[in-house]
Formats: sequence, C-alpha cells, structure tokens
Amino acid sequence: MSSSIPTEQSGDAPADETDDTPEEVQPDILAPGARRPPQRPAFDPVTQPWVANPGGLAAVPETHLTPTALRERFAAPPAWTPDAQDINPARAADRALRLASVLVPMMLRPDGIRIMLTQRTAHLHDHAGQVSFPGGRVEPSDTSVADAALRETEEETGLPRRLVEVIGQLPDYFTGTGFRVVPLVGLVRPDFAPRPDPFEVAEVFEVPLRFLMDPANHRLHSTALPAGGLRSYYSMPWQQFFIWGATAGMLRNLYQFLRA
Repeated sequence: MSSSIPTEQSGDAPADETDDTPEEVQPDILAPGARRPPQRPAFDPVTQPWVANPGGLAAVPETHLTPTALRERFAAPPAWTPDAQDINPARAADRALRLASVLVPMMLRPDGIRIMLTQRTAHLHDHAGQVSFPGGRVEPSDTSVADAALRETEEETGLPRRLVEVIGQLPDYFTGTGFRVVPLVGLVRPDFAPRPDPFEVAEVFEVPLRFLMDPANHRLHSTALPAGGLRSYYSMPWQQFFIWGATAGMLRNLYQFLRA
C-alpha cells in the first residue's frame, strides 16, 4: 500500500471537493420531488497532474483473465491488500453508512472479456456525464446486495439477471459521502441488446479487461483543494471516456486482486 496517497479524514464530503459517489447512492434526505443542491467539482478531474503506473507494476497475465481463471481466483482468493482504500478509507465500524452495491459486468466476448460501463446523461443534476458501474442503493425489498446490483443493472442497461453469473465480490468501497459500496463481479453472456434508461444513462460501452488490468493505463492524480489539503484519485482514460474516482478505484482493487 502506498503511503503517498492522502487519506480523507471526514465522513462528509467537503464542500469544495469533487463528490464522485454515484448518483444512485446519494443520500435521500429531501422531500419527495425536491432536488438536492447541485454539487459541482472544485477542480477539473481530467486536467489535474498525474503519474502513470505508480509503483511500476506489471500487467496481469492474459492467462489470468479467462472465465475459468477468474472463477478459480474468486473461489480461492489469495492474500492481498487493496491500494485504493487510501483514497476512500474503510470505516467498517461506522453504523451510519448507507449500503449500496454495483455490478462489475464482465462480458464474455470472442476476443476476450470486456467490462461494461455506463456514462451518465448530461442533464442530470449531479455527476452529469460521469462513468460508473451499474448499481445503486440496497432497498428494503432487495433480498441481498447481489439482488440489488442485478436489479439496478437491469433497470439501467436492460441486462437480464439470468445472463449474469455472479462469481464473487471485491472489498467494500467506502466513500466520503457515507456509503459502503459492495462491488459484485459477474460473468455475462452478451446475447442481449442494451436498453439504457434514457433518463440516467447516455451510453453503455465496453472496455477490454486486459486494458484495465495493465497499470501502464492507470494514472494517479493529485490536486490541491481550495480549502487546503490534497485529493488523490485514479483514472483510466479509454477512448473518449474518462474513468475516474470510485469507479477507477474499484477497478484498481480488481487489478491488485488478480495480480496477487
């Protein structure tokens, strides 16, 4: 774990800090029909200084990125340490955290596995245009975190849950806005046509897993906040999409898990 990544100390997101918590898992504290005050970044996450491949790590071998190898790895996890938790530190003892779950959909394509992601619509009040995994808050009607992730994924992208084989999960990802996000990993038979929810999802796209599991494509950004202190976050730009924040942090943890 790198000691150079600063740790957020507060459970609330500072007013001048970019809030990268997915819109679906934002606090629901207003009256029905009311909208939360807009949260706008205090900095442009795309243009902040960065270093590529912090630590000079090697790519995960492609032999580890097959469906069989992935099932075996999640069935018998090795000892390993997430390094993205320094950005959003684990606060497992905090009972006030809201529970959410997301799906990391691994599409079984002929040329190799691809990760399905969504880009949020530009008109949304918060986090417009950002890249995220499908998912959201765990509702009382959900029977489990996996049930919630699969429900939200179908609602957002049209992916039927019958096509998803959940093979495991990554460590909980704790956000500065008070959420414990559970990332579920699933292998997906891709014989479906995406039907994005037009209100929330502007685009459904895929990124090769081998690209995301090569740290040569990982950038670690650092920026000074207007109120003082530093903010650090990972990004993994792909074509016109800027994958960063919580989504990139969970992908970084997936990398560390598969390379261990």
